[in-house]
This record gives sequence, structure tokens and C-alpha cells, in this order.
Amino acid sequence: MSFPTGTQVTLTAFVQHLAEGIALADRKRPVAPVSRTGNQYQAGIGPHSESLTLDLAFAAMEEAGAPLALEREVSYPNVKRANCDVVIAGQWAIEVKLLRLLGDNAKQNPNILMHILSPYPQDRSALTDCDKLLRSGFNERKAVVIFGYDYPDWPLMDAVAAFETLASAKYELTPKVLAEFRCAAHPVHNHGAVVGWEVKGYRNL
Repeated sequence: MSFPTGTQVTLTAFVQHLAEGIALADRKRPVAPVSRTGNQYQAGIGPHSESLTLDLAFAAMEEAGAPLALEREVSYPNVKRANCDVVIAGQWAIEVKLLRLLGDNAKQNPNILMHILSPYPQDRSALTDCDKLLRSGFNERKAVVIFGYDYPDWPLMDAVAAFETLASAKYELTPKVLAEFRCAAHPVHNHGAVVGWEVKGYRNL
């Protein structure tokens, strides 16, 4: 998926781009360190942090000859001490959240849904990102994107549906766009999806 200079990037194209990048990056079998111990997780893109996953995915797409002209961690014009995960100048301001319900050892990640569903701004969730984007001062269109891994007993789309229900009660969202990906390196985090919504505004409550 290539984006020549001046191309208008749809949210669907961005979601597909990220999904392809995650799969490509996984083929290199990257190894994430365990920050507190100095040990290493099992090889694969799955154990990496949200920020590192994005960087590895976008770098993999660029190496494959499909770069996307984007900026990372761009300061919000109207929100102090806050950065937007991805900005495509003149087109999109995008907040991205990782949903990884299980850990490297296949045990449940405690409190992970707070990262997606919390109504409190202090938790910096995908839900409160909708409000932050609308107040951001960015002239670009706004979107929230969730990428995550799917497991037999912990279906990714159940959590995605919960987010969509909560967010749609307060914000005007476009129908979700989705792209699946498969990863072969890690025994637990081996497939998932990228899901995105444009945040158009507030609902009239």
C-alpha cells in the first residue's frame, strides 16, 4: 500500500496500513525487553508497547516501499502536556490504543480494559480520547484507532463493541473500519485486528 505525495488518505487505508505493518514487523521476530528485570519477552511484535509497536509497524511499511507521510507524538494545540499519537498533516489527527488482554505468559492483563473504556480523563483511555480530540485545536479530521490481539477465551471484538457502545452514546462516530492481521512469531499474540472510527462531534444529549 503506497501513498504518493499529496494522496488523500482514508481512515480505511490507514487502518489497513497499520495492520500490514504489524504483520511485516512481526516477521523480523523483534524481542521486547522486560523493563523491570532486564529479561526478554518471547520473540514477536505482540509483547511490545503501544508506542514501539507503532514505530516498528510504520518502519516496516517504509522498508517495504510503502511509506506514509505522518508525524508521531505531535503536541495538541489546545491541550497542555498532551501529544497526539499520529498526525497526517492536513488530513487526520489519530489517537491509537493497544488492547492486549493477555500477557506474554497467556495470563490475563489486569486493568487493561481501563485503557479502553475508562470515563476518567486521568486514565487516558480510548473513550476520553474522543473528547480530547474534539477539544484539541487540530484542524484535521479526528479518529480513534484500537489495535489488539484476539484470543479464544478473550475475544477482541467483545471489548471493541463495548467501546463502540459507550463512545456512541456521547460522540458521533462513523461506522467502524477494520483490518485483521496475523503474526507467526509469538505463541500467544498471533493474530488480531486494527479498528478505527472517525470522531465527528458530540451527540446532542
